[in-house]
Amino acid sequence: MSHRDVVNGCKLVTVLLLWLGSSAEDGHTVAHPDLGLEEVVFVIQSQGNSYHARRAVERKEEILQQAIELEQGPPAVVLLHELSKYEGDWSVLAALPRLSAIYGQSASWFFFTEEETRVTLAALLQVLQRYHVHEEWFLGKHLHDNEASIIHHYAFSEDPSSFGYPDPAAGLALSAPLLQRLAKRIQHEQLKSDFTIDLKHEIALYIWEEGKGPKLTAVPEFCTESRDDCATTFTTYLPNCGEPISKKDVFVAVKTWQRFHSERVPVVKATWEKDAEILEYYSDVADASIPTISLGVPNTERGHCGKTFAILRRFLSEAVPKTDWLLIVDDDTLISLPRLRRLLRCYDPREAVSLGERYGFGLVRNGYSYITGGGGIVLSRVAVSRLLSSGCRCYSDDAPDDMVLGRCLTSLGVPITHSPLFHQARPDDYNYSLISLRQAISFHKHWNVDPVSVYKYWLQDTNLRDEL
Repeated sequence: MSHRDVVNGCKLVTVLLLWLGSSAEDGHTVAHPDLGLEEVVFVIQSQGNSYHARRAVERKEEILQQAIELEQGPPAVVLLHELSKYEGDWSVLAALPRLSAIYGQSASWFFFTEEETRVTLAALLQVLQRYHVHEEWFLGKHLHDNEASIIHHYAFSEDPSSFGYPDPAAGLALSAPLLQRLAKRIQHEQLKSDFTIDLKHEIALYIWEEGKGPKLTAVPEFCTESRDDCATTFTTYLPNCGEPISKKDVFVAVKTWQRFHSERVPVVKATWEKDAEILEYYSDVADASIPTISLGVPNTERGHCGKTFAILRRFLSEAVPKTDWLLIVDDDTLISLPRLRRLLRCYDPREAVSLGERYGFGLVRNGYSYITGGGGIVLSRVAVSRLLSSGCRCYSDDAPDDMVLGRCLTSLGVPITHSPLFHQARPDDYNYSLISLRQAISFHKHWNVDPVSVYKYWLQDTNLRDEL
């Protein structure tokens, strides 16, 4: 017997002992002890922007290197933004038919992970071996709502905690039989809503299928905070790419109107305005006491597309300082500009960048993505220039500005880049444990909250959180 055979034999005995020890401790049985990495398809939920694409490639290389160290054949590692030319694959549901067609016959598991999620392959295999691969399984870190939430359309309002959905930062796994059935279903039926808003909750709802499909099975080894037994760990959504960009590089545009001059604008001035070097308020009337600028566009009760496109044109004009970045927010948006400037260091202003909280419309049927306005829309100067030079315009002043921008940018091939640090709703509308681990950049709406307290607790970089 060669030295290599002896070493491999010892490794096998060690792994078997670990499996047996785990089974004895947690009551699990080993359902598929011979599962190999070649039966697992890793889907990294990557994005087309160059920074995110690089991070995804790094995760892919880490996975393949671990496979070499385990002396197993390389698993399939898919970068979601490269799966097809369709940008809407980020919704996962839209990508299922393609994943099934390519890997459905060879894979036992599909494991979805984010760009910043680290995976320990040996521990992941140990987890997956507990489940019968011929059954339908939906595995992940369990989250639930503590109260009915607008972003989940007030689902399970009588008992919000009764329904679990996964934390994508910890990864989630679908067994091949489940993925294949979902892929067939997605091709032959309409979704109940054309909008993709909170992906993790909507995936869980689709899989559950009003009780016809499996609920999420909680896996303690799928982690966001590191422990010794974790198969996955997560770093942060606010990476350290170096010193924050200068205040002079961000032009801040606040959309308001006369009715809210005395109600909302004072909140901005009492909280985050001080962190902006270049900021203008745009309204339907000029008010020197703030001051506001009238763009000659009448106020509309919804949409505000005419006002937003007027802001874009002013941003490129000689009337304002020339900056690399434009931030457009509502007058009831709360935002941390220092954190935003830190995040923007990761992005190349020479590229066309559209950044914020990404929503989707009609993604399963060849739709488009957009950055939802309430959480803040960040555009590079290049993106604004390409947008306006393309001839893209509003079909009416009250058209939904964020959706029009998204449709135009998608048609131009500009990636709609998502950051979960931007929020269209209030902190109370999100799972507390989820957002408490993040350094949020924005929240939106003043309904039934004290916006100044929300800002101090969630967005102000002081020790006040511990004091409030």
